[in-house]
Amino acid sequence: MQVIKKQSGAAFKLKKGQKLKVIDPKGEQVSDMVLFNAKDRREKLSSGKTMDFEESILISTGNFLWSNRSHKMMEILEDTNGRNDFLLAPCSPETFEVMYDYDGYHPSCFENLYTSLEKFEIQPDDIPTAFNIFMNVQFDKKGKLSVDPPLSKAGDYVLFEAKMDLIVALTACSAEDSNNGSFKPIHYELLD
Repeated sequence: MQVIKKQSGAAFKLKKGQKLKVIDPKGEQVSDMVLFNAKDRREKLSSGKTMDFEESILISTGNFLWSNRSHKMMEILEDTNGRNDFLLAPCSPETFEVMYDYDGYHPSCFENLYTSLEKFEIQPDDIPTAFNIFMNVQFDKKGKLSVDPPLSKAGDYVLFEAKMDLIVALTACSAEDSNNGSFKPIHYELLD
């Protein structure tokens, strides 16, 4: 079991056929995830292709995560929470300036993703829209978005299977609204 401390991130390689289990150990904690083809980092996770090919904005058990080149990157085998987001970008320093009117440094998923991925020579501009595990984004009939507290309970998890050799980055999200006002760790396991 690997631990991502609150408001931090991690990056690692995952072989085709390996499984990744992302766990919310305490409940109500989002984890942003981005994927890159380990053999060609220009191929990466695509929210647009995923929602297009899966014909849904709600991605859960039985769905695939697709690349910008229209290849399957991961399959979701199990999802005990059932609510994830693929609409919103990783929180960044600008998120806290624009949306929270926050002045000064604030940890962000964007920073945690690109600093974790530096060892794989992935640059900040390479970071795509993340698959936001456990994030509860709602929308009204006019399309107005709201970020509600995650529905995940302690021990909820999502189990993925890699469909190609991948570089994966995960965070324990740093945005107050996404995590019902508190920050907690995220756990993950690599399974053969």
